Amino acid sequence: MSWLVWLLVAAGLGIGEIFTPGMFFLGPVALAAGAGSIAAALSGGLAALITFLICSVLSLAFLRPIARAHLHLPAISRTGTAALVGHKAIVLRRVDANSGRVRIGGEEWTARPYVDGVVIEEGTAVDVVEIQGATALVME
Repeated sequence: MSWLVWLLVAAGLGIGEIFTPGMFFLGPVALAAGAGSIAAALSGGLAALITFLICSVLSLAFLRPIARAHLHLPAISRTGTAALVGHKAIVLRRVDANSGRVRIGGEEWTARPYVDGVVIEEGTAVDVVEIQGATALVME
């Protein structure tokens, strides 16, 4: 019957992983609890606990680094407005808290300073830090 407890723990951790995106901590532990469930069905409680502990360490050590590497996409893999972040832009019209225009590549964008209170004059080269809707947040 302890195999059922381990199976429920595995299911709970798997569901928890779904609701905590970006961490990838509960998923490997859920796999270990699943292995513990199999060990409990075959051998009993102590074997399940040992299997769970060993599988937790191994799955976290091997799977988590692989998953985390895939969470951070390199710039070449980004598409849409996310691909513009990190690009250089030229200020076409003075950028302040209320208005501004920049040219990013061949496109003209509305712009605001990334840091409140900063004013960036026309002709200045800036970096695109973030895109919010159709507005580029820039800084020198």
